[in-house]
Amino acid sequence: MPFVIGSIAVVLLVIFVSCIKIVPQATTFIVERLGAYRCTWGTGIHFKAPFIDRVAKKITLKEKVADFPPQAVITKDNVTMQIDTVLFYQIVDPKLYTYGIERPISAIENLSATTLRNIIGDLELDQTLTSRDIINSKMRELLDEATDPWGIKVNRVELKNIIPPREIQVAMEKQMKAEREKRESILIAEGQKESAIRVAEGEKESAILRAEAKKEAAIREAEGQAQAILAIQEATARGLQMIKDVGADQGLIAIKSLEAFEKAADGKATKIIIPSEIQGLAGLATSVKEIVKE
Repeated sequence: MPFVIGSIAVVLLVIFVSCIKIVPQATTFIVERLGAYRCTWGTGIHFKAPFIDRVAKKITLKEKVADFPPQAVITKDNVTMQIDTVLFYQIVDPKLYTYGIERPISAIENLSATTLRNIIGDLELDQTLTSRDIINSKMRELLDEATDPWGIKVNRVELKNIIPPREIQVAMEKQMKAEREKRESILIAEGQKESAIRVAEGEKESAILRAEAKKEAAIREAEGQAQAILAIQEATARGLQMIKDVGADQGLIAIKSLEAFEKAADGKATKIIIPSEIQGLAGLATSVKEIVKE
């Protein structure tokens, strides 16, 4: 009898312990009673009624990532391409997520594919390749609105990769190559232009400097000649002043003139014209020399 009571106590203890549930952080439990939804447990410790309550589903509230395979889409200008998307979503209502739709992730994948086809169908190829942000925003808005009844919030949608047909890729590569060559030619032309401008500016500055140097040299030469002429005039004036100061007579002046003519005719002049007054003085000087010799 004591053994039976002990066994029953152990069984009751096990049942009691099994009815105690601890919900971790960022997780919720959906609890059903006799097959019907009863409540949603949040983080913490909870107790369920034995045999009639059960945890129907455990749901994490963390943000999740759904990477969908490439989808074939057709642009407005009839170009078929492959686009794969990445979707970031979060469960905000565990009850709706549990009872709103069967296989919600598969539903989101199909919904994203149809939404992407509708958006790309209104765009041309060039717009599709350059409007990723616009496509991402439209898809997020449409998917977030469509998944509200499922308790899912779409936080972000990204176009992971856009794969156009091979011939389109080849054409795009040729276009990019042509653009690069064009930019290269423009840069080379601009460099040559800049170089020619720099050379011309250098030659201009060099010519200006040479002209200024010649001007400065001419000015210095003229100033030197002027100073030389001024010095000669000053010397002449001083000489005349000295002659005047010593009281030189006409005879002395004539003799000095003869000495000057003698120096001027020193082996180089073949004909010298002597003024008449100096000729008379020369004759007088000769007579004086003869008288002295006698």
